[in-house]
Amino acid sequence: MRLLLDTHSLLWFLLGDKALSQPAKQAILDPNHEKLVSPASYWEIAIKISLGKYTLHHPFEAFWSLGLNRTGFQVLPIEVRHAAIVATLPFHHRDPFDRLLIAQAAADNLTIVSADEQFDSYGVARIW
Repeated sequence: MRLLLDTHSLLWFLLGDKALSQPAKQAILDPNHEKLVSPASYWEIAIKISLGKYTLHHPFEAFWSLGLNRTGFQVLPIEVRHAAIVATLPFHHRDPFDRLLIAQAAADNLTIVSADEQFDSYGVARIW
């Protein structure tokens, strides 16, 4: 299975947060699953940090480099075809970062690891 981690799932996994559900954690830990991260996720965190809504206890770039290298997660590039799908999505979900994750999952047949039930309105597979 190919997994795309939503921003909160990615952070909770990297930080060992108990808010990450057991099914989500097991799916992420499964060595047979490919784990993907969208640049939208680290972009979203960068914006939240700049607005004072979130704090990391390590320098931003070091946090992401260490987290991605330690886990072996792969970055899924944002491509024009992903943005094209965003342009056609209905507005069940208004968050631009989540809309991009939905488009990437739809385009690449990925399962999203997310607690956000609004993703289900788009017909993409979701684990939580």
